[in-house]
Amino acid sequence: MTDHHPHSAYIPGFGNHVSTEAVAGALPIGRNSPQRPAFGLYAEQLSGTAFTAPRHENRRSWLYRMRPTAEHPPYTRYAGAERFAPGTSDAPLAPNRLRWDPIADAAPGVDLIDGMTTMLANRDPADLEGVALHVYAASADMVDRVFIDADGELLFVPQAGRLELLTELGRIMVSPGQIALVPRGVRFRALLPDGAAKGYVCENHGSLFRLPDLGPIGANGLANPRDFETPVAWFEDRDNKTEVVQKFMGSLWTTTLDHSPLDVVAWHGNLAPWRYDLSRFNTINTVSFDHPDPSIFTLLTSPSDVAGRANADFVIFPPRWMVAEGTFRPPWFHRNIMSEAMGLITGAYDAKAEGFAPGGISLHNLMAGHGPDLASWQGASAADLKPHKIEGTMAFMLESCWPYRPTRYALEHSQLDYDAVWADFPKARLP
Repeated sequence: MTDHHPHSAYIPGFGNHVSTEAVAGALPIGRNSPQRPAFGLYAEQLSGTAFTAPRHENRRSWLYRMRPTAEHPPYTRYAGAERFAPGTSDAPLAPNRLRWDPIADAAPGVDLIDGMTTMLANRDPADLEGVALHVYAASADMVDRVFIDADGELLFVPQAGRLELLTELGRIMVSPGQIALVPRGVRFRALLPDGAAKGYVCENHGSLFRLPDLGPIGANGLANPRDFETPVAWFEDRDNKTEVVQKFMGSLWTTTLDHSPLDVVAWHGNLAPWRYDLSRFNTINTVSFDHPDPSIFTLLTSPSDVAGRANADFVIFPPRWMVAEGTFRPPWFHRNIMSEAMGLITGAYDAKAEGFAPGGISLHNLMAGHGPDLASWQGASAADLKPHKIEGTMAFMLESCWPYRPTRYALEHSQLDYDAVWADFPKARLP
């Protein structure tokens, strides 16, 4: 086995057109598909958008690999990972608010794929719309197998323990407080440098995640393109049996190769994995009065076909100053045409004093009334409004215009008393 690994090598920038090679001379010059690529490599295009997508939205990369990915036996159904992609119930969807405790630690010998649990999903992946939210708990490296998601791109949000993602287009180390994205169709395996790992995965079936427009904010702020990091080319030359587990149309499938498919020696293009450090998000907040809409915290967006109504927004709530005068500072009570799934990476969320722990999830589907719990409302209503910095916290929201359906596992394991956090609010006293 030969492992060609440039350690900790990344190229800065979001959506850049990158050229990178692990072996000098592997990239063709001035063309994509020469008659005889260098070293007998195979030229293969990976398209993340339609060929005719507008140039500013077109995402594709050319890969120069040791074997074509077309070389594989038929797939059969995968019998493992029983809680990963099990489908959602067709029963009528109740409008109830739901919340979940963190998932339990993995038993010994469970890798990332077998340790994945699908909690929420909307739309059919075949529609090329919608998102799903998974949680993972793993205790072992992926050995002699890789995973590929044909249904969508995967946004990893570690909560405890690092992941090292060995992808066709490079290696990424991602820690709690960072996120990493693996594009649709890119094969990878995951190692656990700390021996165990837990976290979230946001699976996007729709338009590719991109940075939101900034509008009146101007040219700078929120997530800046320079802070995204794409790995340089890396490959492994391994001629031992490797299982390929694929997610396709909401189900898991498997086949076995006689080699590792992580054999891309060079590549160029703008469809690639990346990582991002959440501490580099330039938070924008009010310096006068009123709590701003949560859209001001959008890090990534996946547009729908309706302007301003996202297929998915990935929103974070990081440490920040709260200085609004005469204002109820936590998120206000509201009902929303969008559906909100939230996770907590670390610390406490300022609208929920108790019951929402790191690793947990909450769901408020469209038009579900929600807001601060009683304790948070009481504290914020009585607070002395001095400048205050929220520290030691990081929460995220995967907001979608499509209502979420919980999986059967999720419905059977939700907190039974979540509605009680809004019980016993005092009635307003009119004159």
